Amino acid sequence: MANRTGALEQPAAARARAASLWGDAWRRLIRNRLAVVGGVIVVFLFFLLFFGPLVAPYPYQEQHLVELVENGNRPIGPFQGQFLFGTDDLGRDVLSRLLDGAQISMTVALVVQAVVLLIGLPIGAAAAWYGGRVDSFLMRFTDVMYAFPDLLFIILLSVTFRDTPIGGALDGVLMVFIAIGIVSWVGMARLVRGQLLSLKETEFVEAARAIGVSDFRIITRHLLPNALGPMIVAVTLGIPGAILAEATLAYLGIGAQPPRASWGKMVADGQQYLRGDPHLVIFPAIIIALALLSFTFLGDGLRDALDPKLKGKQ
Repeated sequence: MANRTGALEQPAAARARAASLWGDAWRRLIRNRLAVVGGVIVVFLFFLLFFGPLVAPYPYQEQHLVELVENGNRPIGPFQGQFLFGTDDLGRDVLSRLLDGAQISMTVALVVQAVVLLIGLPIGAAAAWYGGRVDSFLMRFTDVMYAFPDLLFIILLSVTFRDTPIGGALDGVLMVFIAIGIVSWVGMARLVRGQLLSLKETEFVEAARAIGVSDFRIITRHLLPNALGPMIVAVTLGIPGAILAEATLAYLGIGAQPPRASWGKMVADGQQYLRGDPHLVIFPAIIIALALLSFTFLGDGLRDALDPKLKGKQ
């Protein structure tokens, strides 16, 4: 009876410890001011992902030609008339286009990290768990993928499939998702492998093996949940790279096709008016920098909060 009671108490104790660890991490996170500011901006950006078109003053592709002609066929400056951020050279509201660009960038952030997890997580887990030749083969494959220049590989994939159904899907954005995800999973695979190797020989794993728990169940129910903290940090810190890669591709004319308004494409289109109408470059450049910094601050805060070594130091 005592053994049965002890067996029942162990899961409850484990859940209590897990709740305490996450609670401590949350308290450390909210004490980090930069992380909190970054988190607020991130929440706002994800709000724009779902509700951006509803709060936009105009449809992102709508041209205000009458106002443009009255302005001498020049882009309307910010804070003039009904245009808070002005218009571009085609009479389209800059603020509305920035909100559409937020949808593209946040979708890239989510989909690319989903692709990273879909590829990197099973490869890293299989390499760590099975070891030997499986580990050697998968890690050499990972090294080969790591050797490719990321941006060049993304451009190659995007250009190769541009005229295919995949390349044209979602106004050309789907291929960008896939291309960026394919070159971004390497770090996740290495992280998962390293975390699982450190947990593989622990007592609770040996106990699970002894009672006949399947490999898949051990990995998904015991190993991966214990590696969740570093994975969350890696995903959060990987998002700025994905956003910057999408903006770079759009700047080069690859990715979202007109009339969609990618932030990088807005910078490219506005640079010819930089001297006379700098708002066409300044506003999208500021929002790109703001998005990158907010995810970086949040990721750094999560890394510090989820690091057990910092417990009691903050």
